[in-house]
Amino acid sequence: MDPALRPPRPRAGWFLAFLLLAFAGGAASGALVSLLIPNRSSDATEVQTAVPGQAQQGANVDIPAAVASALPSVVTVINEQEPRQDSQGRLVQSVSVGSGVIIDDRGYVVTNEHVIDNPGKLSVVLESGEQRPATLVSSDAPFTDLAVLRIPAGSLKAIGFADSAKLKLGETVIAVGSALFEYRNSVTVGVVSGLGRRYLRNNIFMEDLIQTDAAINNGNSGGPLLNTSGRVVGITTNVVRRIGDQENVQGIAFAISSRTIQPIVQAIIDKGSYPRPYIGIDHLDLDETVASDKGLPVSQGALVQRVVGGSPAEAAGLQPGDIILRMGRYDLNADTPFLNALERFNPKDKVPLLVLRNGRQLQLTVEVALR
Repeated sequence: MDPALRPPRPRAGWFLAFLLLAFAGGAASGALVSLLIPNRSSDATEVQTAVPGQAQQGANVDIPAAVASALPSVVTVINEQEPRQDSQGRLVQSVSVGSGVIIDDRGYVVTNEHVIDNPGKLSVVLESGEQRPATLVSSDAPFTDLAVLRIPAGSLKAIGFADSAKLKLGETVIAVGSALFEYRNSVTVGVVSGLGRRYLRNNIFMEDLIQTDAAINNGNSGGPLLNTSGRVVGITTNVVRRIGDQENVQGIAFAISSRTIQPIVQAIIDKGSYPRPYIGIDHLDLDETVASDKGLPVSQGALVQRVVGGSPAEAAGLQPGDIILRMGRYDLNADTPFLNALERFNPKDKVPLLVLRNGRQLQLTVEVALR
């Protein structure tokens, strides 16, 4: 990038040290680094990048205009953890970095939940380089990788959404975000490679995802995927870097669709949270490896690890060690993990459960509550 065109850097002093470390990989497409204090240095890790395809640009597509329109709404999100001692007694500070987008000029910012997971000191860096403190309003984890922050209002430009349902395969899309953090507000261009995709993350299939070959790197997490009018059609969330033994997967990234995003973030802004079903268990989704390791008689279902006191699960009679085989009409398996089945029910639904306990099948009924 021409230095004359690079956006101004954040003003906080610790960022100077942090820039030397920004190449460390983080969760999904976020960036996570550890800073040693006072030396604040560590070895950089190798970063794999997705290779963009050739965007199909029509004569009327003005990508620079779309970017110029959206850029004032794109931010960098900083999650700075409290310093802690590592195994060698050194003081270490972890900082996760991602991107976000201003969706309401009152100060509401959408980002990825994995960027602010275990939130510490949160802040947002505007396009101008100004840094503002941020607070977490709410997140939708684990159902989607979405979180809403709020920063002090004033001189903010909110961006609008476009309807992701109107996207076409091959349509040009633009990703903007703080790639590797050092390269804030980087712009990459690709096409819509797929629609309605599913991707397994944290024991739940995220659904209605937009697949794109626009280059997405560490630090892009939570940044907008734009159409050529500069409107948000998605929020970038994951990059596929390998599938099984197949390494060097290129050009496959996912964004949460605007059709999914809008009702969730609007409810968080209006009500403080988005309603989700809840029964009150910690669970482990089973597969052949887990079942073999634990000596279980079945390789599909949800192993109940903990039952929350006073929860619907406790009232239904669920116990640690139970294996939920079916919820309502949904068999729990690799295609329908527990959380994907749970999200299909509404509060006050009385859901029959088929449970395996000590080798015997039981029928229980749980009344779903609000999280």
